[in-house]
Amino acid sequence: MIALIQRVSEAGVSVDGVSIGAIDAGLLVLLGVERGDGEREASRLVERVLGYRIFPDAEGRMNRSLADTQAGILVVPQFTLAADTRKGTRPGFSSAAAPALAEREFERFLALARMRHAQVVQGRFGADMKVRLVNDGPVTFWLQVRPGELETT
Repeated sequence: MIALIQRVSEAGVSVDGVSIGAIDAGLLVLLGVERGDGEREASRLVERVLGYRIFPDAEGRMNRSLADTQAGILVVPQFTLAADTRKGTRPGFSSAAAPALAEREFERFLALARMRHAQVVQGRFGADMKVRLVNDGPVTFWLQVRPGELETT
């Protein structure tokens, strides 16, 4: 499971010209689901997203997390994050989860995030969305939890 997180001063998503979610300062999370992702990957990625220290402290250092700031989080499903771009000029999507699995894991990620954080809004799975944001910094990070990497040996 992949999260491209961006610290924003504001962000929003609309479908057919209608706003369906918006936040002020916080995180925009573009979420990609890969084949093999499940509850363990979603849980670990939520933990990482909420705990990742990318907000400034009193001295301006990135020492505060979303959990510390109680800022908003906008989660948008992003199928193309799972693309294989290693060769050629056209992305391959063989590592992306099938739509039914991807939607289930997107919803699981949202549910887990809402259990731990007060302000979570979302995009719409499968919709043609328009996402607007003001990236603060800019600050952008790629977080990934690969299927099976949490297995104990």
